[in-house]
Amino acid sequence: MTSLSTVFTRLARSSLPVLAGVSALVLAQAPFARAETAKLGGVYDISVSGLKIARGSLSLVVQSNAYSAKVVMEPAGIGTLFSTGKGGAEASGWLGGKKVRPARYKMASRAANRDFFVDLAQGSGRVRSMRVTPKFKPNAERIKVTARHKRNVVDPLSAILMPAAATRGAPDASVCKRRIPVFDGWTRFDIQLEYKEMREVSGKGYDGQVVVCSARWIPVAGHRPSRASVKYMKENRRMEAWLAPIGSKGVFVPYRVEMATKNGTLVVQPRKLRFTGGRDQAAR
Repeated sequence: MTSLSTVFTRLARSSLPVLAGVSALVLAQAPFARAETAKLGGVYDISVSGLKIARGSLSLVVQSNAYSAKVVMEPAGIGTLFSTGKGGAEASGWLGGKKVRPARYKMASRAANRDFFVDLAQGSGRVRSMRVTPKFKPNAERIKVTARHKRNVVDPLSAILMPAAATRGAPDASVCKRRIPVFDGWTRFDIQLEYKEMREVSGKGYDGQVVVCSARWIPVAGHRPSRASVKYMKENRRMEAWLAPIGSKGVFVPYRVEMATKNGTLVVQPRKLRFTGGRDQAAR
């Protein structure tokens, strides 16, 4: 069984990957046609089997069609018994039509006495340069990441941005129907989202309906197919993200994320969300 320290190490390497992969922050392209600025701030608690292991913060600024995002994660609760590490990531880029066009992604974290670092620069639909620490050790079984795998991809943090049709702020099943191509510097994978159901929630900065998306992790390259963790995640059907609208301009944010692990259900949920910008603000 994977230990909680291993769980935290994997979280640190991706710097709050559930927010940057499985979950989705959905922005309609219409609200930013003018030179408006929208800002999102959120503090998230991360728990496994009801035990808090980490705390994360997410901030996002969208001005016109440019975006910048930052996420920070550190151990909390029982997680402080297994790690004193801390992780963070920053991303920036552009929203063009119905696509996210990342420009830069940096991630740095430390867990289990190991340092993890990624610096990706993108342009013209491809990864133009990259620095990654540590590098994978040579292994004949590992699916090689080629230049083809680094085209038309998003980094894990830019993956929380998904242009969607404006629905006047109402949750819509079509928000979930998408496949997100992600490259984190080590591995290439897809996140497949599908509509599951609508729910009513209250608190944490939002009262109202959320659209629940089921999620699947689909490995593409950089992984070792025989590894138990890869097999488990590939077959994992217990992953979902709850998306909540903010205001009436078609802006959605991750309200809650759930994912089964060998140690129990991992949950990412906000302690507080705050949205500013535009005339409509539904966050409390």
